[in-house]
Amino acid sequence: MSGATEIVDLFVIGGGVNGAGIARDAAGRGLSVILCEKDDLAEGTSSRSGKLVHGGLRYLEYYEFRLVREALIEREVLLESAPHIIWPMRFVLPHSPDDRPAWLVRLGLFLYDHLGGRKRLPATRTLNLRTAPEGAPIKDVFKRGFEYSDCWVDDARLVIINALDAAQRGAKILARTACTAAHRENDLWSVEMRDSRTGVTTTVRARALINAAGPWVNDIINRVVGQNSKRNVRLVKGSHIVVPKFWEGRQAYLVQNRDKRVIFINPYQNDLALIGTTDIPY
Repeated sequence: MSGATEIVDLFVIGGGVNGAGIARDAAGRGLSVILCEKDDLAEGTSSRSGKLVHGGLRYLEYYEFRLVREALIEREVLLESAPHIIWPMRFVLPHSPDDRPAWLVRLGLFLYDHLGGRKRLPATRTLNLRTAPEGAPIKDVFKRGFEYSDCWVDDARLVIINALDAAQRGAKILARTACTAAHRENDLWSVEMRDSRTGVTTTVRARALINAAGPWVNDIINRVVGQNSKRNVRLVKGSHIVVPKFWEGRQAYLVQNRDKRVIFINPYQNDLALIGTTDIPY
């Protein structure tokens, strides 16, 4: 083990979108930062998402207005700052008389259009699905619907550009480097990490430690830090399927199951469709 005594302001465990974003923000504020990721950047959940940057339309039904507003504002920020990997997408929301009344859907979409100060995306519109080209794949089932805007994102690249920007601001980004131990020592964190390519183990000290390990957050607490946390993160598994694209155009579709869960049907890689997601305790 090397006897390195480097002291940094912040040590981040996890190279997903949260870890990379935290490292970028902290480095941009002038803090010294090290981020370590046991695999490659965006190896886990951050490259296996539904590829959407959205405000969470369905949360309006639960009166989560503040949450939706904050997400919509951040959607605008991301669209402005990274238009090369984030771009607008229109979503067709078919309406059935057996579901929510049309006036309630219109109200929700009106709020969705205006809560976050929409600047770049087109507004919601009503569709006659029997005549509009967007209705072609569903016109035999639905007569009318709505079309609203959200954004599609290349999720893995979003992580990479955050990590690159963090590095340009002075952060050390260490992929293929696992955090193997961490404990408090003289008001600092003593953090041990191992490079999986060379086998070299290094110890650094940090004034603050952030656990951004995603689904492995409990493992970091229990195994690496050596604490038996009484509170565990509730893990939920979301699965997608990829099938050949079966409609014309670049619009996506949002449909609802009988159990009220929503399913996104998104265009993917030009000639494919990404459908999901499930919501299963893991």
